[in-house]
Formats: sequence, structure tokens, C-alpha cells
Amino acid sequence: MRAIQITEFGGPEVLQQVDLPDPVAGEGEVLITVSRAGLNYADTHQAENSYLAKMELPLVPGGEVVGTTADGRRVVALTKNSGGYAEKAVAPLLTTFDVPDGVDDLTALSLIVQGATAWLLLRKSTHMEPGESVVVHAAAGGVGTIAVQLAKLWGAGRVIATASSEEKRKLALDLGADVAVDSRAADMTAALKEANGGRRVDVVLDMTGGATTDQSLVALAPFGRLAFYGMASRERPKPVDLGALLVHSTAVAGMWLPHALKVRDAEHGTLAHRAMAELFELVVDGKLKAVPGGEYGLGEVRQAHEDLRSRRTAGKLLLDPSR
Repeated sequence: MRAIQITEFGGPEVLQQVDLPDPVAGEGEVLITVSRAGLNYADTHQAENSYLAKMELPLVPGGEVVGTTADGRRVVALTKNSGGYAEKAVAPLLTTFDVPDGVDDLTALSLIVQGATAWLLLRKSTHMEPGESVVVHAAAGGVGTIAVQLAKLWGAGRVIATASSEEKRKLALDLGADVAVDSRAADMTAALKEANGGRRVDVVLDMTGGATTDQSLVALAPFGRLAFYGMASRERPKPVDLGALLVHSTAVAGMWLPHALKVRDAEHGTLAHRAMAELFELVVDGKLKAVPGGEYGLGEVRQAHEDLRSRRTAGKLLLDPSR
């Protein structure tokens, strides 16, 4: 099969197109013929081995695929941290979901990582309540475009989106954000308060890191919550002062998607399965949509990573292993 492989860690230059033997599914796994793979910012961390889960070489990157199984089922799946950038991939049965009729490849891949992440951030990490103000950083990205829609659907009083360009801010507004802020603002605390009518904000979803995280934390209202789920800037925020959280009655939560597969849910099996069931239902009912961000062939994967790292992308990016 054709695949992208990494034999040394680094930037986009380490991504090599190769021919590899087809993978073999073991016990509790399924082999999938891949129609599309998802491209995520986390993949750029995989390539340089700065991801939360440490990678081992040689490595076929990519953590999510949509395609068909040998028995003809159309599924979307999370691989075992890697293996998605290929014509065929193996995934655990636990992280493989049947795709409902009427849900296309783009939407299925938008939901399994970005959609589930947005669901968890709002439902579990911050426990968003109707009427609260919600800040969505990187609102034009894969998680952000879903989070803006979910926050509005679930009754947020004011959704404040941040993005780096006028085009991206317009996209966030079109998806339902009430106001859009330039993510390059010198004083993010002041910018968020101004966007919220002079008031501090209740919920912040942040995957940027650095000064954006530091200043967003200061912008929280009493009992406000910041959910931290990535570090796109590759700059660590300042250490959280627990005393300051006490003084201001604020909270900080971290979120990493794999943990949703370890938390049991009485009706759906795991928290991830509950999220996917609800997200699929919203899509089928026409209440939630995926935003296309572009499609790349295997030969264009370096460009895809360059675009991700430079923050030039919006919406969901796909990889077509057939070209």
C-alpha cells in the first residue's frame, strides 16, 4: 500500500511517501480501506515527537480515518495514535464507529476528533450552562468551528470567537458567534472583556498557550472556567497560581481526548461513544455542520503540515490516500 512514513523526527521535511506491506488486524481490531484520513494540528506534534503520547520510529502518522471494512461497513475510526496516512489502516474496535446514512466523509472525520473534543470541553471540562459567555480561541479551526455551533445550540448567552484574519473571523460569525476578536490582540484580557460588554467571561476554550492562555485566565469572571486542550503556539503558559484561583473563584481544566475512551457511560459504553452518538444525531437533524478546510493527496502532505503549522488553514483538512 502507499503510505507516508517518518524515519526521523522533525518538521514537514521528514514526511516521506513510501510503499509498505498492508497492516494486519489483530484481536479486537479491524482493517479499514481508507477513503479519507484526517489532518490535524496534533499530527505536526507527532512528526517532531512533541505530542502527549511519545512516538516510536518508523512511524506512519495520522490518528483518524474513514473508510470501509472487509464486511462492507462504512466506519470512522481512531487508530492507535498513528497509521492513518495510508491506503489501509488498523483501528481498535473500541474506537471504530459506524457512520450513519447521510453523513459524508468530511463530517465523519470532523466529528471523531474535533467534534468530540468540542463536546467534551463544553459538556465535561467546563460544564457550560445556558446564558454563560463562552470564548472559543482558534474559532475557525476544526475544534473551534464545532465548538461555536455547539455553544450556541446549548444556549450560550454570548459566544466570543477569536481568529487571526478577517476571513476567519467572518467564518466564526457565520457559524453563530456573536462577536469575533483578533487573536493577535496585544491585551487579550481587555479584548475579551470589551467583547463581552465590559464584563469578565464565564468559559474559555483554549488551545493556543503562551500569553493567550495567561491573559484569558485573567479575563475569567468569578466561577469562570478555562479548558486547556493544546499548545499551538508551542509556548507554555505561566504556571497556574492556585492562590489566585482561590481569590477569584476560577478553575482550569485540562483535556486530552483518549481519556474519554476510558470513562464509562451507562447508556453508550464510554464517554466518547456518548459524544459521537449525540453529534451524529445533531448532524442528521441538520443542526450541526462540518466546515471543509481543504483536501490534500499523499504527495501534498508536506504542504498540508506547513499550512497547519503556519495557521493558514480553517475548518477540517482531509488527506486522500488514492492520490
